Amino acid sequence: MLNRIVILIFIAIVSSSFKVADAPQKITWETLRDVSFKKKWDAAQGMFILYPSFGPKISALKGKDVLLTGYMIPVDIDANYYVLSANPFAACFFCGQSGPESVASIKFKKVAKRYNTDDRVTIKGTLRLNADDINELNYILENAEAVL
Repeated sequence: MLNRIVILIFIAIVSSSFKVADAPQKITWETLRDVSFKKKWDAAQGMFILYPSFGPKISALKGKDVLLTGYMIPVDIDANYYVLSANPFAACFFCGQSGPESVASIKFKKVAKRYNTDDRVTIKGTLRLNADDINELNYILENAEAVL
């Protein structure tokens, strides 16, 4: 009987630890500021490009499921391409008010509802860090879905 109780307790502890590990981590835009940028000349583009160097805090989140709240910016509604911003559109990175660490590309798991500019939403997704593709944002939330 005692052995059975010990086994049940062990199973409960192990299974609860898996549930905690599977839960997405809530991050803030402050978390995403753990990055520095270096200007490098890109001959193909004919201009200087900011290349990121991700810090240890954000690097530890690479490939993890996270929750991030921000303002939606529809880039191409027909292609289901949105950007989540720390700031409303009038003060976002694209308007010159913030840096590249203040936006994240959203790659929805399935076709999402249509969002309007500045809809405030929390997104759950797998964090991908992009340091090489200049045609993509530095932060990408893949397999994303809105959290109600």
